[in-house]
Amino acid sequence: MGLRTPEEYRESLRDGRRVMFRGEWVEDVTRHPVLGHAVDHAAIDYAIAEDPRYRDLCTAEQDGEAVSRFYKLPKTADDLLLRMRAIEAATTEGRTVVTLIHEIGTDALFALLRVAHACDAARGTSYLPRVRALYARASKEDWALAVAQTDTKGDRGKSPADQPDPDQYVRIVARREDGIVVRGVKVHTSVSVNANALIVLPTRAMRPGEEDYAVSFWLPIDTEGLRLVASPYLSSPRSDVEHPLSAGHKMVETFTWFDDVFVPWEQVFQAGEVEFAGPLALGFVDFHRFTAVSYKLPLIDLLVGSASLIAQLNGIARAGHVRDKLARLAMYAATVRKLLEASALTGQLAEPGVFVPDTLTVNTAKYHFAHGFHEALRDVQDLAGGLLVTAPAWGDFRDETIGPALQKYLRAAEGSAEDRMRVLYMIADLTVSDLAGYHAVLAVHAEGSLEAEKLAASRHFDFRAAQALARRMAGIDG
Repeated sequence: MGLRTPEEYRESLRDGRRVMFRGEWVEDVTRHPVLGHAVDHAAIDYAIAEDPRYRDLCTAEQDGEAVSRFYKLPKTADDLLLRMRAIEAATTEGRTVVTLIHEIGTDALFALLRVAHACDAARGTSYLPRVRALYARASKEDWALAVAQTDTKGDRGKSPADQPDPDQYVRIVARREDGIVVRGVKVHTSVSVNANALIVLPTRAMRPGEEDYAVSFWLPIDTEGLRLVASPYLSSPRSDVEHPLSAGHKMVETFTWFDDVFVPWEQVFQAGEVEFAGPLALGFVDFHRFTAVSYKLPLIDLLVGSASLIAQLNGIARAGHVRDKLARLAMYAATVRKLLEASALTGQLAEPGVFVPDTLTVNTAKYHFAHGFHEALRDVQDLAGGLLVTAPAWGDFRDETIGPALQKYLRAAEGSAEDRMRVLYMIADLTVSDLAGYHAVLAVHAEGSLEAEKLAASRHFDFRAAQALARRMAGIDG
């Protein structure tokens, strides 16, 4: 098939998939009044591959064929940097909302290639050919892919095998000659309602006795027994002017239920190899945190640009405290970007030929983004002022009586009152709306929590070398 068009992508979703939204089964996600926005948003990934501005960046050649840049297997630091730029471009076109339908699935495929190779070498299994088969088919047919990793977890103080309810983690409930049967739920499953296939990964390390939970596989979204309950967040109608970012852009997460779903062996990538559950979970994270910071870049840049613009429009750009806030925002944006670039430049080629971002640096980048995000929101809100939540509606400016008064009294240092209000509406959408809440929660929890990033960084920092230096400087060698 080669590269898909946006309409071919939409048509591929009309397959009878079982999706529930607000208590009702959805007949066609592409025509649904809410979920259709998510489909249109995701179609950006296909549209930019046709756009002359982005075609060279967002497409690549692999095995003599044109593929989406996201399917290009990274072999060098430059490959990762081009992937970063492509993710940044798609998210910019999505007005700070990531498309994710190619990005997250290929993150999983890259990790699966590494771990399947290691598992086959250690266990004599044959998972790597299965991963390669999915990779070849998905890249050739330009599939949209979702990833289900996070389990409901039940009592979080207990491991999977110790749960009072054994279904709190997705598990194998039957092994058959032709495949396995799985049961359980994954949560926070992004873009599943508008993907073609779902890759399932373990959420954590497993121990002996938890073989049924060490499971990974893929499924078409219309598989019997697979049901998706879509989150209604960001589903209220909104004005294009008052919500210029979120009115036409949306990503949907689901409660993803595997109700005794059959998976053929050729679609299984792990089935009981407990020692490889943790490496697969972490291997995915190495790539996915690189993706995460890549798609945060337009969001951070917009925070900086919005703060600078509203300070100018409000006539306060020369004030000392304003210059201080703008400098802090600029350094925040520059640090996150440079850390991400450094994670690519200091990465390494791993078996079987996958270039991996440096774990310590990419986790530091993700932590720095998440740790500084809420402070950045505060600075932008401070510079914008209270009109973020008290301003008149856009329709009020059209009224014959009220409109002229609003134009007169809401005019600022530069430009018209309407120009100023458009900027304030955009900043409100960015910092105080339900989209802002979505970004704020994602900053803390998506692609791993702050604690997860600190743990990963700590595991990969060379404390022994640092301590040896301290001992030598203190004169207590030996």
